[in-house]
Amino acid sequence: MSQSMSYPQMTDAHLTLEGRVATLTLDRHDVRNALTGTALVDDIVAVAEWVNACEDVSVLVLTGAGSAFSAGGNVKDMANRDGDFAGDVAEVSARYRRGIQRIPLALAEVEVPIIAAVNGPAIGAGFDLANMADIRIASRRAKFGETFLNLGIIPGDGGAWFMQRLIGYQRAFELTLSGRVIDAEEAREYGIVLEVTEPEALMERALELAGRIAAQPPKATRLTKRLMKMAQRTELKDFLDLCAVFQGMCHNEPEHLEAVNAMLEKMAK
Repeated sequence: MSQSMSYPQMTDAHLTLEGRVATLTLDRHDVRNALTGTALVDDIVAVAEWVNACEDVSVLVLTGAGSAFSAGGNVKDMANRDGDFAGDVAEVSARYRRGIQRIPLALAEVEVPIIAAVNGPAIGAGFDLANMADIRIASRRAKFGETFLNLGIIPGDGGAWFMQRLIGYQRAFELTLSGRVIDAEEAREYGIVLEVTEPEALMERALELAGRIAAQPPKATRLTKRLMKMAQRTELKDFLDLCAVFQGMCHNEPEHLEAVNAMLEKMAK
């Protein structure tokens, strides 16, 4: 690993790096990788920050250990008004801002493509976590549910923001307001997931896709992701100005000439 530093400290997840692909595995299968009542918020945020500073990473794959991707919030803590859900309105509000809401803000700043390999149920905040990725590949065992309203709460981690941008307002509205849980195939039909695989093939396929992206010139890859995100919130003329500057940066990077020369050699064969 280059200056790109050692792995960040983690408590409830583990991280690997191979072939420019970092894989973050949520590892609290005892609570179905719940994001509250565990250290997973801190772990995810730490990895997001590490990825941006680590020049050896071109893709981040996010998955879960055990039977679930993530069950979201800890329902037992909700029932007991304990942990993240204790206190009055001001206390709960502050805990959301300082807790689980750090995940969408951190992942929104990740400079490399994020692939969620959804190995099992992604429920509530776990569903929203998957939707924060750029691409989702799902096992046939995966299920998805925006189930907050079933518990008398709202998507407090930004789920209502992410899903409608992913699949449109009407479909996102129906899933959120009904609180129903859908299987992987229905999620693929809606455009929530890109592909559905057999359980044993999930990581192989996610890493194959990650490897294909990671083989691209790394600096241009990061700039391209920035452009893709900024295109969602920028007027065309301003966006084209930005593209011109980014293109100037790319043309002056050694990786550009390396890629061009490799293409010329391939064409000469």
